[in-house]
Amino acid sequence: MALCEGIGAMALPSELIVHIFSFLSDRDKLRASSVCSRWRECLFYPALWTELKLRVGGGCNGGGSTSEETPKLEFLMRKFGSFVRELQLELAPVEGYLSPLSNDPSPPRMDQPDGDPQLSERWRDAMATYLDQVLCVFSSTRNNRNLRKLSLYGDTCVLQQEGLLDSSNLHQIHQGDKKINEIQQLFMELLSNSRQLRWLSCSFMLGLVTPCSFACLSNPSAETLRHLSLLDHQLGPLISPSELSRLSNLRSLALDFSDLTSELCALLASPRRIPLHRLSLLLNGAALEFKPLEGTATEEDWKSLIRSSTNLRVYLMALEVDSSELLRVLKPSLPLERLHLDSYSTLVTDGTLELITQQYKKTLTHFLLLRDDPDFPDLSINRNEDPLVLLAWRCTQLAVLVIHGYTIWSHNLVAISRLRGSSLRVLTVSEESIDFDPDQSVCMEGDPVHNLVKEVSLGLGRGWHPSSLVLSEPTQHFHRELLAFSMGM
Repeated sequence: MALCEGIGAMALPSELIVHIFSFLSDRDKLRASSVCSRWRECLFYPALWTELKLRVGGGCNGGGSTSEETPKLEFLMRKFGSFVRELQLELAPVEGYLSPLSNDPSPPRMDQPDGDPQLSERWRDAMATYLDQVLCVFSSTRNNRNLRKLSLYGDTCVLQQEGLLDSSNLHQIHQGDKKINEIQQLFMELLSNSRQLRWLSCSFMLGLVTPCSFACLSNPSAETLRHLSLLDHQLGPLISPSELSRLSNLRSLALDFSDLTSELCALLASPRRIPLHRLSLLLNGAALEFKPLEGTATEEDWKSLIRSSTNLRVYLMALEVDSSELLRVLKPSLPLERLHLDSYSTLVTDGTLELITQQYKKTLTHFLLLRDDPDFPDLSINRNEDPLVLLAWRCTQLAVLVIHGYTIWSHNLVAISRLRGSSLRVLTVSEESIDFDPDQSVCMEGDPVHNLVKEVSLGLGRGWHPSSLVLSEPTQHFHRELLAFSMGM
């Protein structure tokens, strides 16, 4: 006992302290590093920082200044950028905090800036700081040969003023053109120096990826790459068919729908490639003026792709796309597993839902129908013929159903819960979307909301309540969902 009394934490060998600290979260590691120099030395041991997940934000909505977070990012990148194996980074120029990524609810959708000159100046400052932070990341990681996973998301859609904001706006930022050229060069150096890259995701990173970037990807990384995500609804295709042909072991791919051409589809269907397992596609209605659907995959292209990739499953988000465009996209042979229809004002028709129900009844597992508008249209022809009930009945694999912005009658919601039962793992319906039939309310005793909660809970075999749904930015939701959809490929 006497010997044990003289032993404290400071007397433990460094290897044991490092092992103990390996059970801490990234946030707690950083906090513990301020205790003493010994702990600080142990906490910055490379083995503790093989994975780094961060969200860096800045402040037009009452949060702290983005520029105040830059030193923290610089510190982390300087310490770990040269050896970290997995880097997952979200840059949100107008949120105002730096924190580890989590499964907390996403921040709500944000209003677009108005014509206030002072506000516009603040947004230009946010954009300038965003460029500085991207420079910081790539300056520290460009020589990292151990990097296996790089996931980058730029939450820059809130910087839009009219239409789509693209890299042509960067000349308004001090040294914007110079900085973007340097960023592109550093990114190409990273691709060239990489040796074991398995996962590369670049979503809405303004001006980062160019059609020439992937010519720099090293041959070893071209062999090891399993997942590639390239999303930018401004430019044309960010990777050419010849460069994609080098990635013969790709199992998962995420692109703008307009970039999935017949030529690209034929390449993915080649028997000389590893079969594709996951394909995530974003169709942005606002970008169709710049990236039209002409030349995209046809029904025959999908059939050919399915023959070579029999286990292929597709995740599709359609953002502000009217029904006529959707009908051009939803081919019968499309192996659709997840469908997210999101809009601010565009309506989905009951005919479109009928088509979805008929064509994808064997494959559809996730269906999200969201509309961010004060008007809540009724999709049903009458209160007893709801297309969402038909969808729940026919789509036997349906496990996730999310509804907001459309009227769903309470008795139809009960019908959905009974049809799918416990197999419907997620049923999220906003309070505002639920309406009650006055004719049926007369025949029922008690509070109609309480009765609805009771009946739906019985149908699902678990407790259920209407949701106070907070809508996230659609592009952010798509980025995070495709990560989960493609994980493990």
